[in-house]
Amino acid sequence: MAEPPAPPNAPATGPGPADGAAAGARRGRWAAGLRSELGRLLEIVALVGLVVTQPLLDVLGRSPDFFLFHRADREQILLLVALIAVVPTVPLALLGALTRLAGRVARSVTHTLLVGLLTAALAVQVGRHVLPLRGVPLLLVAAVVGVAGAAAHRRWRAPGRVLRVAAAGPLAFVGLFLLVSPTSVLVLPRSTDGATGAAATSVHPPVVMLVLDELPLVSLLGPDGRVDATRFPHFAELAAGSTWYRDATGVSGWTPYALPAMLTGRYPARDVAPHYSQYPENLFTAFGGLYDIRAEESITRLCPPSRCEQPVAPEQGLGVLVRETGKLLGQITAPRDSRIDPEDSYREQTAAEAGLDAAEPIPDDPKFRWDSLDDNQPARFTSFLAGLKPAPRPTLHFLHLLMPHSPWAFLPSGARYDGPDDLPNEGAGWVELARQRHLAQLGYTDRLIGETLRTLRASGLYDQAMVVVTADHGVSFTQGFQGRGMDAIKAAPGEVAWVPLFVKEPGQRTGRIDDRNWEHVDLLPTMADEAGVRIPWRVDGRSARATPRPAGQKHFYDRPGEPTPIPDGVPKPVPLPAVHPLVGTTVAEHPPGGGSARVADLAGFRSVDPDTGTLPALIWGTVPDTVPDGTLLAVAVNGRVGAVVPVVPPDPGGRRFAALLADDQLFRAGKNRLDVYQVGADGGLRLLALS
Repeated sequence: MAEPPAPPNAPATGPGPADGAAAGARRGRWAAGLRSELGRLLEIVALVGLVVTQPLLDVLGRSPDFFLFHRADREQILLLVALIAVVPTVPLALLGALTRLAGRVARSVTHTLLVGLLTAALAVQVGRHVLPLRGVPLLLVAAVVGVAGAAAHRRWRAPGRVLRVAAAGPLAFVGLFLLVSPTSVLVLPRSTDGATGAAATSVHPPVVMLVLDELPLVSLLGPDGRVDATRFPHFAELAAGSTWYRDATGVSGWTPYALPAMLTGRYPARDVAPHYSQYPENLFTAFGGLYDIRAEESITRLCPPSRCEQPVAPEQGLGVLVRETGKLLGQITAPRDSRIDPEDSYREQTAAEAGLDAAEPIPDDPKFRWDSLDDNQPARFTSFLAGLKPAPRPTLHFLHLLMPHSPWAFLPSGARYDGPDDLPNEGAGWVELARQRHLAQLGYTDRLIGETLRTLRASGLYDQAMVVVTADHGVSFTQGFQGRGMDAIKAAPGEVAWVPLFVKEPGQRTGRIDDRNWEHVDLLPTMADEAGVRIPWRVDGRSARATPRPAGQKHFYDRPGEPTPIPDGVPKPVPLPAVHPLVGTTVAEHPPGGGSARVADLAGFRSVDPDTGTLPALIWGTVPDTVPDGTLLAVAVNGRVGAVVPVVPPDPGGRRFAALLADDQLFRAGKNRLDVYQVGADGGLRLLALS
C-alpha cells in the first residue's frame, strides 16, 4: 500500500545542507586532531631516539663482546634492538593519549613538558662531552636548556618541524647497528671454519692454555722482581717449573682486540667482532684438524661451532640483556663521568649458581673455612678442571677466565663479598681501594692456579702437556691514570701492557727466565712449533724457537690499525703502601666519643653465616661534613683493626669512606661487632656512633 502524502507543512526528514556541513566539520576536526597527534608522536620518537636509542645502540654496536659474553643469538639481539627502539616511546605516547581526554589544553601542556624533559636529558649527555660541569651544576644547566627548548617549541613551529623530520633517526640508528657496527656480524654472521693447520711433526702433545684477564705482571712481583711467593705461592710454583717470558706484553688493553691478536698471531687491524667469522684463521681452526678442542671462551667466540661447543655458558637470555642494557642507560644518562664499558658487567658465574656439581676441595685450607667453599669456584673453571684428563687423541684445553678482572668480589680465601656498584675506581682514596680489591681477587686467582696444577699432576697430564698461563692485558692503578685507555698507556705502560706469561714444555721440570722482547702475537707461532702444527697463514709474531725480535720495538693498539710505540724493558715492581701500624692491633670496647658515621650494611654483622661462603668484608658509608677530607678511620671487627682508610673528598655519594677487610680471621659465625674509630693526629682513637 502506498504511503499517504505528507502534510503540506511537515518538515523534511532527510539530511539537509546544514547537517552535511556539520559532519564535514567534525571529520575535518578529527583529521586535524589526528595529524596533530601524529606530529606530536613523531616529535617524541625523535627525542627518545636521541636520548635513548642512539647512545645505547652506539655503545652496544661497538661492543659485540657484550652479546658474545651473554651468548645472545640473532633473535635475541634483534628483539633487544626492537625493544630499545620502540619501548621507551610507548609510555610517553600513552601518557599523551590519556591527557587528551582532559582536553586540548592539558594535552598541549603535557606535550610541552615532555619535550622539555627530553631536551634536558639530551642536554645532560651533550654537556658531559662539551662542558666541565658535573653533578648538580650540570643538571641545572640541562634544566635551563630544557625550559628554553620547551618555550621555543611552544612559541615557534620550526623546532617541531625539525623534530618531525628527525623522527626518521631511530630507523637510521637501527640500520647502522645492524649493517655497519662491529656487532652487525653477529646478526648476519658468515659461517666459516677457516684454515686448518697441517702436521709439522708426528708428535702432538696435549695443550693446556689458561688466559686470565686484566692482570698486570707487576701485581705478581715482589721487591726483588720475582713472583712474590709469600702472597702468590702457586704462581711461584708455576714459574719454578716453566719458562717465564718476563718481557711479555699484550698488544691492546681491550680484550676484543687483545685476545684475537694472541690467537691469530696478527696485530689488530680492523675494528670487528671477536667472532670466528671475522677471524677464521686462529688457534682453534689451526689445531682443529689434528686436535680435539675443549674450549671455554668468555667474551669471544673464535672457536667455530663445528670445532667446539661451550661446556658452560654464562648467565644468558633476553631478560639478562635487558637488565644489563638498563644499567648502561643509567650510566649514559647520568650527570657524572663514568667509563661506559659493557665489560664492567661481565661476572663469572660460580659453580653453585650454574648448578654444577661441587669441585674437589681446594687444598691447603684457608685460615677461615666453611663447607661450601668450592661452590664459589667460577663455573667455567670447574668445567675446565673436569676436562683435564689424558685422552687417546691430542687435545687442546682452553680457558679464558675473567679473573682477576673486575667486578671484584673475592677474598684470597675464596670467600665472596658484596659491594655497591657506584664506588669509584678513580680519585683520591679510591684508587688504592681498587688496587686492594684487585690484589685480593688475584690472591684467589692464585688458588685457582694451584688447583689447576694439582689437577694436572693428579691426572698424569702435567708431564705430557704444554701448559700456557698468561693474561690478555693489565690495568693501571696509577693515581689520575686508572684504567686501560691511552692516558693509562702513556702514564703507566708497565701496568697496562706487561702481563705474566709462563710456558711449560712437555717434560720440563725446572724453571728459567727468558727476557727476550716478547709480544703476544708471538704466542700462536710458539705454541704451533711446540705442538707440531704448521700455521698456513702469514703471522706477525715470532716463535720462541726463532731469532728474538730486536729490543725496543714494542707496539700497543688502543685502536686497531693505530699502533702506539711503548718503551721496552721489564717493568719494576710497584711498591705497595706501608701497612698502617694500627692494622692487626686489638682495641678495647668503649663508649662512642661524640662523632658518628653511617654504615651501609651494618645489618650484615648481626648474623654472619660462614657456610654461605659470603662475608661482609667490604665496609662503606658516610661521615658528617664536619669530618675533614683525609681524616683516617680505623675499621675494627670483634675488637681487632682490619683496615685504616681515609675519608675522601665528597662526591655525589656524599662524604664517603670504604674499607676492604681481607683477613677472614676477623670474622666469626653469628653476631660480629663492627667499630669505626676516628684516628687523631696524635694516633688516639675516638669511637664513632654507627647507624
